[in-house]
Amino acid sequence: MPPVWRYPVARSARPAAAAATSSAAFAPTTTLRRHIGDLEASTQARFEAAPKDGKARRFKEFLDGAASWSRVERIIARVEADADGTDTRFIVTNLDTRNARVLYENFYCRRGQAENHIKSWKTHLAADRTSCTKATANQLRLFLHAGAYWLMWGLRVSMPKRSMWRVAQFDTLRLRLIKIAARVVEMKTMIQVHLPTSCPVQDILRLALGRIPRFVT
Repeated sequence: MPPVWRYPVARSARPAAAAATSSAAFAPTTTLRRHIGDLEASTQARFEAAPKDGKARRFKEFLDGAASWSRVERIIARVEADADGTDTRFIVTNLDTRNARVLYENFYCRRGQAENHIKSWKTHLAADRTSCTKATANQLRLFLHAGAYWLMWGLRVSMPKRSMWRVAQFDTLRLRLIKIAARVVEMKTMIQVHLPTSCPVQDILRLALGRIPRFVT
């Protein structure tokens, strides 16, 4: 994770008539909005001209700064337009990468994705529970949680690419696909697991069970 972001929190804003933004975002300054007014309008027009193509995304970079900043900085604006309106996100960087799209998608977004992985590991798999009195015991717990993360990751990537399961959080996979009542029958050469016939996710379970050997062997 490159330590290049002087201001790691992106500034995001969506007009009041559109959908609400995330709780971590806040409105940009009037100075910043002056730079992207025309771009927002043209991006929205591009989406409305071909809505079946999905969101329209465009980028713009400029030099500016808030009154509280000690100097002007390089600012990159990412403007997206969809049926809910335009969504503009600003990032401030001192990277030398010239292409604004590459810098935003390959550096900023990947950095955020890495943080999401850590969050999933800690929140959904309780990897931060290191309450043992010995360091070696806590190390073993972290090792087991890392193994659990790898298994959950393998389960998710084995799902169909266009299904909700491919992007589901780990707790959703655990509660809906793993934490299911079953009858276990131990035989001489195998162990059979009988799932309830009323299980609402039978199709995806059959698919997952058929693909599991591919990522554990």
